[in-house]
Amino acid sequence: MATVTTDRSVALFERALALIPGGVNSPVRAFGSVGGTPRFIARARGCYLWDVDGNRLIDAVGSWGPMILGHAHPVVLEAVSSALASGTSFGAPTELESELAERVLERYPGCQRVRFVNSGTEATMSALRLARGATGRDLTVKFEGNYHGHADALLVAAGSGALTTGVPSSDGVPEAVAGTTLVAPYNDLDAVAALFERFPDRIAAVILEPVAGNMGVVPPAAGFLEGLRDLTRSHDTLLIADEVMTGFRLAPGGAVERYGIDADLVCWGKIVGGGLPVGAYGGPAELMDQISPVGRVYQAGTLSGNPLAMAAGVATLGCMADLPDLYCTLERRGAALEAGLLEAARGASVAVTINRVGSMLTVFFTDIPVVDLPSARAADEAAFGRWFHGLLARGVYWPPSPFEAAFLSYAHEDAEVEVLIETAAAAFCEVT
Repeated sequence: MATVTTDRSVALFERALALIPGGVNSPVRAFGSVGGTPRFIARARGCYLWDVDGNRLIDAVGSWGPMILGHAHPVVLEAVSSALASGTSFGAPTELESELAERVLERYPGCQRVRFVNSGTEATMSALRLARGATGRDLTVKFEGNYHGHADALLVAAGSGALTTGVPSSDGVPEAVAGTTLVAPYNDLDAVAALFERFPDRIAAVILEPVAGNMGVVPPAAGFLEGLRDLTRSHDTLLIADEVMTGFRLAPGGAVERYGIDADLVCWGKIVGGGLPVGAYGGPAELMDQISPVGRVYQAGTLSGNPLAMAAGVATLGCMADLPDLYCTLERRGAALEAGLLEAARGASVAVTINRVGSMLTVFFTDIPVVDLPSARAADEAAFGRWFHGLLARGVYWPPSPFEAAFLSYAHEDAEVEVLIETAAAAFCEVT
């Protein structure tokens, strides 16, 4: 194993701790559930990161999903550079906004309008406001372990960083606000039906990650999504697909296409802007035209649709469209990684369950199926932490939390997948 130096990362983290809460600007980056000092990254290209100490790492995080083409793709860089030369923000319409909107909508035929915002949190928050405005109802349903951003009403039984820190909700959220959110176990249709029976004519929307990624990857059970559609339709309730993580990754039309979901509203983030700060939500014209300035549901943002993010998004989706083998390649390499990890774990006599959908997967250190939040939390977090550091010491940057998805990009060639498997095998030997 190569000698790893982290002196600069340690020094920079100590500096950051005196300036930024926890030394990071998003909680999962702090290595809270795995221990140790986070690596400070200097640059990235393709499927590799280089930290400030000069260590090269195979990246299995991909900025939490959007780097589906790999880092610093030359076409995306050129598009952003060209836009930058004309100015960073105008607070006025640009042609790029319509161009990106066309590319988004052509991949999601059920959506006729899209509104760009600045983050996935803004997208889900705005979609829920629209749902309440359109239905005249006040309650929403979410699922345990699904994370839809840090808006007050959604920090209830949340996943992602909230799980990583062991606090699935948040101080500072008024009870009156939290009380508008009803929570059901993921993959449990009966629980959702019971909520509709308890609160008839009050539920505006059901929001979910079609493939959960924020309690680790947990795919929908057979019939779950179809059952939700039937339940919501029979109660005149909107179904919102949060595709911040899965949008454009699992298929050209994301999870909506892959699973045939007839969602009323769809939320996107990250990948829509090629990794720049961005979010979006969309749906049929009759719903979306209830947003200001056409309708009475207010939502605004000075930097929404900013030219840098729009240019990066147009370039990213354009490059993806020019790769006819993109999704089959990601599927094949994801399957190879899954099979290799399972074989490596068996060879080391380590019990794992691997959940994978396409090019996103999670290794749970448990021998039981992971189908919801309780089964995800039953996994051995300490074993994951040892495995994570075994990977990191050998040059693999895996998500620093047992409750997150790892991602492959098109830039991960077969050779890198094989290195990931070989590195994981060595790290498995250090788990027990």
